[in-house]
Amino acid sequence: MIRRHPPTVTNLTCLDRLDACTTGPIDKIHPKMSSSCTHCTAGPKSKGFCPFSLFLFAASAIPYVRYLQNKSKKRTMTTTSSDTEEPFRVVFVLGGPGAGKGTQCQLLSDNLGWAHLSAGDLLRAERKKEGSELAEIINKNIAEGKIVPSEITVTLIKNAMVELREGNGQTKFLIDGFPRSEGNVNSWKEVVGDKADVECVLFFECPEDILTSRLLERAKTSGRVDDSIDVIRKRFVTYHEESMPIIKMYEGEGKVRKIIADRAIEEVYKEVEALLK
Repeated sequence: MIRRHPPTVTNLTCLDRLDACTTGPIDKIHPKMSSSCTHCTAGPKSKGFCPFSLFLFAASAIPYVRYLQNKSKKRTMTTTSSDTEEPFRVVFVLGGPGAGKGTQCQLLSDNLGWAHLSAGDLLRAERKKEGSELAEIINKNIAEGKIVPSEITVTLIKNAMVELREGNGQTKFLIDGFPRSEGNVNSWKEVVGDKADVECVLFFECPEDILTSRLLERAKTSGRVDDSIDVIRKRFVTYHEESMPIIKMYEGEGKVRKIIADRAIEEVYKEVEALLK
């Protein structure tokens, strides 16, 4: 299909015959145009009004108006579609390192159809991307047991949610290991805002000695740099100083669902599944 550009009105005056009217320079369109037209302002006996020019102007203007109307309609339809999308359904999943967040999220995903997004996994995947400008920043923070800059984490989470919705219509998300700081919360509000509805916060509570033993056992096969004993201790400090205040904040909003996590996986799951059914 040939795409038509919006029509324009050019330097036409009065033509000797109406059926010769078109657009373009007058000398190329109608070389025999009378130079003594009594209506056209270009003629020596001008009356200041040309009915043929008026007709040509109207004939050119109508398609142009329709072009603008169609363009505006398409823009309105796009905006309306974006504005009427249902917000993502989100459950934040928090707890100390090694509390079993990932294990329980995977079970919920398999059985209840929630998509599991791990903030840590998204960051680790970004670290491995060749040429990623974010990789060096992420690597440095994770190796030191620190929290990665909030804007990076939130952007990765949002992109993953959008991709899953566009790919298979997924709208329910368990976000594991987020938010871990006030900066995370603020960035979430700025980047995601009302595009997501945070329904509740699952908080897996577990004694620190059990968490440590779990992480050291995991370190034998995980290959993760943050599972060494020195980094584990730093992670606990960060967790108590930055993450616990966030859990208390959500407790004040009535959104926290506390689960005792030093039990068998099946026992913990039964309780968690009941909360989300």
